[in-house]
Amino acid sequence: MSKEKFVKDTRLPFAECRYSKSSVRYFKPHMHKTFSVGAVASGEVLYTVGGKCASLKVGSLALINPEAMHSCNSVGGNERSYYMLYLDVAWCEQVQRAIWDVSNFNDVTCIRLDGEEMYQQYIETMQLLMANECHLLKKEQQLVELITKIFTLTCQPEAIQREVSDGIEYLKQRLGSNFRSDLTLNSLAGDLCVNPYTLLRSFKKATGLTPHVYRMNCRIDQAKIHLQRGLGIAETALECGFYDQSHLHRYFKAMTTVTPQEYRVNFVQYVPR
Repeated sequence: MSKEKFVKDTRLPFAECRYSKSSVRYFKPHMHKTFSVGAVASGEVLYTVGGKCASLKVGSLALINPEAMHSCNSVGGNERSYYMLYLDVAWCEQVQRAIWDVSNFNDVTCIRLDGEEMYQQYIETMQLLMANECHLLKKEQQLVELITKIFTLTCQPEAIQREVSDGIEYLKQRLGSNFRSDLTLNSLAGDLCVNPYTLLRSFKKATGLTPHVYRMNCRIDQAKIHLQRGLGIAETALECGFYDQSHLHRYFKAMTTVTPQEYRVNFVQYVPR
């Protein structure tokens, strides 16, 4: 039996699940565009999210806001088994709008949520989402109940006054697209009529990442989508702006702990018959 499993149901395209069994793989700092929730099934891990550190054991959930730089690794190199749930931000916004009168996604305010009941609800939901023979409505309803509870416990929408810079959002769009083209700070700054080094400082202050690191993370996210759709590894590397397969391999494994081939082989997509 494989130690890695990735599952996505085409009828619930906003959710992707991962289960890693007895893993000692090492994560380098990386980010996801999704809102992510994780938990260990066995073992203990230390993780860092946006400069904050915490330990994670059975009975707690790890919460990671979209585009937050993070890493999560076992204590002392010991084995750990864990679940990860990746949710599209647009879907999360819909859930939040059902709770509050908000127009944008509101970040959770903590990186760990403790509680045996919450933990068990998460594990049951993950097992349900990763099961093939299960009614779709039951899956979706249980997921909504879980995420609604997490947001209710960890979001403070009234206290969040988020000033979004149009320039930073424009840069994110540029950096997250057209991966086969090379970008320079000068070309990006020219679009916005600003000093390129002022732009670099502003982007890093707003996101916690340099433009290059942000773009590389976006490339890996796009590579996952291509691999899920059955595109070959060489073609995926080309489409995502990597020099060759080995270049993709190195960054993909550093950010996901699995190779592109392992991801392809262990990705399960449920398609309605």
